[in-house]
Amino acid sequence: MQNDFKLMSQNKIWFGSFSRFTEAGFTNACSCRLHGESDIAPGILNLALHVGDNPEKVLRNRAKFAEAIGVSADRFTTCAQVHGSRVQIITENLIGSGALSYADTVAETDALITNLPNVPLLLFYADCVPILLADPVTGAIGLAHAGWRGTAACIAKKTVHAMIEAFGVTPENLLAAVGPSIGPCCYEVDDAVKEKMPDYSQFFTDKENGKYWLDLWQVNQQQLLEAGLLQEHISVAGICTNDNPELFCSYRYENGKTGRMGVCLCRKS
Repeated sequence: MQNDFKLMSQNKIWFGSFSRFTEAGFTNACSCRLHGESDIAPGILNLALHVGDNPEKVLRNRAKFAEAIGVSADRFTTCAQVHGSRVQIITENLIGSGALSYADTVAETDALITNLPNVPLLLFYADCVPILLADPVTGAIGLAHAGWRGTAACIAKKTVHAMIEAFGVTPENLLAAVGPSIGPCCYEVDDAVKEKMPDYSQFFTDKENGKYWLDLWQVNQQQLLEAGLLQEHISVAGICTNDNPELFCSYRYENGKTGRMGVCLCRKS
Protein backbone atom coordinates (compact mmCIF):
# COMPACT_ATOMS: atom_id res chain seq x y z
CA MET A 1 0.00 0.00 0.00
CA GLN A 2 1.27 3.44 -0.95
CA ASN A 3 0.23 6.83 0.36
CA ASP A 4 1.10 9.41 -2.28
CA PHE A 5 -2.01 11.55 -1.79
CA LYS A 6 -1.39 15.28 -1.47
CA LEU A 7 -3.72 18.23 -0.95
CA MET A 8 -3.18 21.32 -3.10
CA SER A 9 -5.02 24.39 -4.36
CA GLN A 10 -5.38 26.22 -7.63
CA ASN A 11 -7.34 29.48 -7.91
CA LYS A 12 -8.57 28.91 -4.32
CA ILE A 13 -10.05 25.50 -5.24
CA TRP A 14 -8.66 22.79 -2.97
CA PHE A 15 -8.37 19.17 -4.06
CA GLY A 16 -6.27 16.10 -3.43
CA SER A 17 -4.30 14.17 -6.02
CA PHE A 18 -2.33 10.91 -6.22
CA SER A 19 1.15 11.70 -7.50
CA ARG A 20 1.73 8.32 -9.18
CA PHE A 21 -1.34 8.83 -11.35
CA THR A 22 -0.22 12.34 -12.22
CA GLU A 23 3.31 11.20 -13.07
CA ALA A 24 1.86 8.50 -15.35
CA GLY A 25 -0.12 11.10 -17.33
CA PHE A 26 -3.52 10.85 -15.64
CA THR A 27 -5.26 13.94 -14.28
CA ASN A 28 -6.85 12.96 -10.98
CA ALA A 29 -8.51 15.10 -8.34
CA CYS A 30 -10.62 14.53 -5.24
CA SER A 31 -12.35 17.82 -4.53
CA CYS A 32 -12.67 19.46 -1.13
CA ARG A 33 -15.70 21.38 0.11
CA LEU A 34 -14.05 24.81 0.28
CA HIS A 35 -14.77 28.02 -1.64
CA GLY A 36 -17.91 27.08 -3.54
CA GLU A 37 -21.53 28.20 -3.85
CA SER A 38 -24.49 26.23 -2.54
CA ASP A 39 -28.02 26.55 -1.22
CA ILE A 40 -27.42 23.50 0.99
CA ALA A 41 -24.81 25.14 3.18
CA PRO A 42 -22.78 28.34 2.77
CA GLY A 43 -19.57 28.00 0.81
CA ILE A 44 -19.77 24.30 -0.09
CA LEU A 45 -18.24 23.34 -3.43
CA ASN A 46 -21.09 20.94 -4.16
CA LEU A 47 -20.55 19.29 -7.55
CA ALA A 48 -23.67 17.11 -7.69
CA LEU A 49 -26.92 18.01 -9.45
CA HIS A 50 -28.98 15.32 -7.70
CA VAL A 51 -29.03 16.58 -4.09
CA GLY A 52 -31.52 19.43 -4.36
CA ASP A 53 -29.03 22.26 -4.76
CA ASN A 54 -29.35 25.26 -7.06
CA PRO A 55 -28.25 23.87 -10.44
CA GLU A 56 -26.73 27.16 -11.60
CA LYS A 57 -24.49 27.21 -8.55
CA VAL A 58 -23.53 23.57 -9.07
CA LEU A 59 -22.50 24.28 -12.66
CA ARG A 60 -20.45 27.29 -11.53
CA ASN A 61 -18.76 25.06 -8.96
CA ARG A 62 -18.02 22.48 -11.66
CA ALA A 63 -16.55 25.17 -13.90
CA LYS A 64 -14.24 26.33 -11.09
CA PHE A 65 -13.18 22.75 -10.34
CA ALA A 66 -12.57 21.99 -14.02
CA GLU A 67 -10.44 25.10 -14.47
CA ALA A 68 -8.42 24.30 -11.35
CA ILE A 69 -7.52 20.78 -12.49
CA GLY A 70 -7.17 21.56 -16.20
CA VAL A 71 -10.10 19.76 -17.83
CA SER A 72 -13.14 20.90 -19.83
CA ALA A 73 -16.31 21.19 -17.73
CA ASP A 74 -18.52 20.48 -20.75
CA ARG A 75 -16.76 17.12 -21.18
CA PHE A 76 -17.38 15.93 -17.62
CA THR A 77 -18.99 12.50 -17.94
CA THR A 78 -21.10 11.38 -15.00
CA CYS A 79 -23.71 8.84 -13.98
CA ALA A 80 -26.73 8.46 -11.71
CA GLN A 81 -25.20 6.50 -8.84
CA VAL A 82 -27.52 3.95 -7.22
CA HIS A 83 -25.17 2.00 -4.90
CA GLY A 84 -25.06 -0.87 -7.36
CA SER A 85 -22.28 -2.49 -9.37
CA ARG A 86 -23.09 -1.67 -12.99
CA VAL A 87 -20.06 -0.62 -15.09
CA GLN A 88 -20.54 1.55 -18.20
CA ILE A 89 -18.05 1.89 -21.04
CA ILE A 90 -17.83 5.52 -22.13
CA THR A 91 -17.69 5.79 -25.92
CA GLU A 92 -17.56 8.94 -28.05
CA ASN A 93 -21.35 9.38 -28.05
CA LEU A 94 -21.48 9.40 -24.24
CA ILE A 95 -18.81 12.04 -23.62
CA GLY A 96 -20.34 14.92 -21.67
CA SER A 97 -23.26 12.88 -20.29
CA GLY A 98 -24.52 14.67 -17.20
CA ALA A 99 -22.07 17.55 -17.58
CA LEU A 100 -24.68 20.29 -17.79
CA SER A 101 -27.90 18.52 -16.85
CA TYR A 102 -28.87 15.59 -14.68
CA ALA A 103 -31.43 14.59 -17.32
CA ASP A 104 -28.84 13.18 -19.72
CA THR A 105 -26.50 11.54 -17.24
CA VAL A 106 -25.68 7.82 -17.61
CA ALA A 107 -28.50 6.01 -15.82
CA GLU A 108 -28.23 3.64 -12.84
CA THR A 109 -24.48 3.16 -12.91
CA ASP A 110 -21.73 3.24 -10.28
CA ALA A 111 -18.58 2.80 -12.36
CA LEU A 112 -17.34 4.34 -15.60
CA ILE A 113 -14.49 3.11 -17.79
CA THR A 114 -12.96 4.43 -21.01
CA ASN A 115 -9.82 4.28 -23.13
CA LEU A 116 -10.45 7.64 -24.78
CA PRO A 117 -8.18 10.63 -24.04
CA ASN A 118 -9.44 13.91 -22.62
CA VAL A 119 -12.60 12.40 -21.13
CA PRO A 120 -12.87 13.58 -17.50
CA LEU A 121 -14.89 10.93 -15.69
CA LEU A 122 -16.62 12.46 -12.66
CA LEU A 123 -18.36 10.66 -9.80
CA PHE A 124 -19.73 11.99 -6.51
CA TYR A 125 -19.04 11.11 -2.89
CA ALA A 126 -19.79 12.11 0.70
CA ASP A 127 -18.32 9.17 2.71
CA CYS A 128 -18.51 6.39 0.09
CA VAL A 129 -15.21 5.11 -1.29
CA PRO A 130 -13.81 6.41 -4.59
CA ILE A 131 -11.84 3.77 -6.49
CA LEU A 132 -9.54 5.11 -9.22
CA LEU A 133 -7.94 2.82 -11.82
CA ALA A 134 -5.49 3.67 -14.59
CA ASP A 135 -3.39 1.61 -17.00
CA PRO A 136 -0.19 3.35 -18.15
CA VAL A 137 0.19 0.78 -20.95
CA THR A 138 -3.19 1.01 -22.73
CA GLY A 139 -4.27 4.39 -21.34
CA ALA A 140 -7.55 2.94 -20.07
CA ILE A 141 -9.10 4.41 -16.92
CA GLY A 142 -11.87 3.48 -14.52
CA LEU A 143 -13.67 5.25 -11.70
CA ALA A 144 -15.99 3.48 -9.26
CA HIS A 145 -18.29 4.50 -6.40
CA ALA A 146 -18.09 1.96 -3.56
CA GLY A 147 -20.44 2.44 -0.65
CA TRP A 148 -21.08 -0.61 1.48
CA ARG A 149 -23.63 -1.97 -1.00
CA GLY A 150 -21.32 -1.51 -3.97
CA THR A 151 -18.47 -2.98 -1.97
CA ALA A 152 -20.61 -5.99 -1.04
CA ALA A 153 -21.37 -6.39 -4.74
CA CYS A 154 -17.60 -6.30 -5.50
CA ILE A 155 -17.73 -3.21 -7.69
CA ALA A 156 -13.95 -2.68 -7.51
CA LYS A 157 -13.31 -6.18 -8.81
CA LYS A 158 -16.04 -5.89 -11.46
CA THR A 159 -14.59 -2.63 -12.74
CA VAL A 160 -11.17 -4.25 -13.19
CA HIS A 161 -12.76 -7.21 -14.99
CA ALA A 162 -14.68 -4.83 -17.26
CA MET A 163 -11.43 -3.05 -18.17
CA ILE A 164 -9.76 -6.37 -18.95
CA GLU A 165 -12.62 -7.42 -21.20
CA ALA A 166 -13.14 -4.08 -22.94
CA PHE A 167 -9.59 -2.82 -23.31
CA GLY A 168 -7.31 -5.81 -22.81
CA VAL A 169 -5.61 -4.38 -19.75
CA THR A 170 -3.24 -6.55 -17.73
CA PRO A 171 -4.17 -6.25 -14.02
CA GLU A 172 -0.52 -6.24 -12.95
CA ASN A 173 -0.06 -2.99 -14.90
CA LEU A 174 -2.96 -1.16 -13.29
CA LEU A 175 -2.50 1.68 -10.84
CA ALA A 176 -5.26 1.93 -8.25
CA ALA A 177 -6.17 4.41 -5.56
CA VAL A 178 -8.68 4.65 -2.71
CA GLY A 179 -9.72 8.25 -2.19
CA PRO A 180 -10.86 10.12 0.93
CA SER A 181 -13.92 8.43 2.43
CA ILE A 182 -15.28 7.29 5.76
CA GLY A 183 -12.61 5.35 7.62
CA PRO A 184 -12.53 2.31 9.89
CA CYS A 185 -12.38 4.73 12.82
CA CYS A 186 -15.91 6.01 12.16
CA TYR A 187 -17.92 3.63 10.00
CA GLU A 188 -20.27 1.80 12.35
CA VAL A 189 -22.46 -0.92 10.80
CA ASP A 190 -24.73 -3.70 12.02
CA ASP A 191 -25.24 -7.41 11.37
CA ALA A 192 -27.29 -6.73 8.24
CA VAL A 193 -24.20 -5.24 6.58
CA LYS A 194 -21.82 -7.91 7.85
CA GLU A 195 -24.07 -10.67 6.53
CA LYS A 196 -23.72 -9.19 3.04
CA MET A 197 -19.92 -9.59 3.12
CA PRO A 198 -19.23 -13.13 4.37
CA ASP A 199 -15.90 -13.29 2.53
CA TYR A 200 -14.60 -10.14 4.24
CA SER A 201 -15.54 -10.69 7.86
CA GLN A 202 -11.91 -10.07 8.92
CA PHE A 203 -12.41 -6.39 8.13
CA PHE A 204 -15.18 -5.98 10.72
CA THR A 205 -14.15 -5.07 14.28
CA ASP A 206 -16.55 -5.87 17.14
CA LYS A 207 -17.93 -3.02 19.22
CA GLU A 208 -19.30 -3.22 22.75
CA ASN A 209 -22.76 -2.20 21.54
CA GLY A 210 -23.07 -5.29 19.36
CA LYS A 211 -22.24 -3.42 16.17
CA TYR A 212 -19.01 -3.24 14.17
CA TRP A 213 -16.43 -0.88 12.74
CA LEU A 214 -16.10 -1.67 9.02
CA ASP A 215 -12.89 -0.99 7.11
CA LEU A 216 -14.11 -0.29 3.56
CA TRP A 217 -10.59 0.77 2.56
CA GLN A 218 -9.23 -2.69 3.31
CA VAL A 219 -12.16 -4.55 1.74
CA ASN A 220 -11.75 -2.70 -1.52
CA GLN A 221 -7.99 -3.20 -1.48
CA GLN A 222 -8.55 -6.92 -1.00
CA GLN A 223 -10.94 -7.00 -3.97
CA LEU A 224 -8.36 -5.25 -6.13
CA LEU A 225 -5.75 -7.83 -5.12
CA GLU A 226 -8.21 -10.61 -5.93
CA ALA A 227 -8.65 -9.04 -9.36
CA GLY A 228 -4.90 -9.38 -9.97
CA LEU A 229 -3.50 -5.98 -9.03
CA LEU A 230 -0.16 -5.71 -7.28
CA GLN A 231 -0.12 -4.47 -3.69
CA GLU A 232 2.61 -1.96 -4.49
CA HIS A 233 0.40 -0.40 -7.17
CA ILE A 234 -2.44 0.42 -4.75
CA SER A 235 -2.48 3.83 -3.06
CA VAL A 236 -4.75 4.76 -0.15
CA ALA A 237 -5.37 8.37 0.82
CA GLY A 238 -6.05 7.29 4.40
CA ILE A 239 -8.20 10.36 5.10
CA CYS A 240 -11.55 9.90 6.85
CA THR A 241 -14.26 12.27 5.63
CA ASN A 242 -16.24 11.93 8.87
CA ASP A 243 -13.18 13.01 10.85
CA ASN A 244 -12.43 15.98 8.58
CA PRO A 245 -15.76 17.76 7.95
CA GLU A 246 -14.01 21.09 7.60
CA LEU A 247 -12.38 19.79 4.39
CA PHE A 248 -14.80 17.20 3.04
CA CYS A 249 -18.53 16.60 2.76
CA SER A 250 -19.64 13.78 5.07
CA TYR A 251 -23.14 12.34 4.77
CA ARG A 252 -22.87 10.69 8.17
CA TYR A 253 -21.34 13.63 10.05
CA GLU A 254 -23.87 16.08 8.56
CA ASN A 255 -26.88 13.78 8.93
CA GLY A 256 -27.49 13.63 5.20
CA LYS A 257 -27.73 17.39 4.71
CA THR A 258 -24.66 18.06 2.63
CA GLY A 259 -23.36 18.39 -0.89
CA ARG A 260 -21.17 15.95 -2.76
CA MET A 261 -17.49 16.11 -3.53
CA GLY A 262 -16.36 15.12 -6.99
CA VAL A 263 -13.60 12.72 -7.96
CA CYS A 264 -12.29 13.20 -11.48
CA LEU A 265 -10.02 10.96 -13.53
CA CYS A 266 -8.85 11.74 -17.07
CA ARG A 267 -6.12 10.55 -19.42
CA LYS A 268 -4.27 13.40 -21.03
CA SER A 269 -3.83 13.24 -24.80
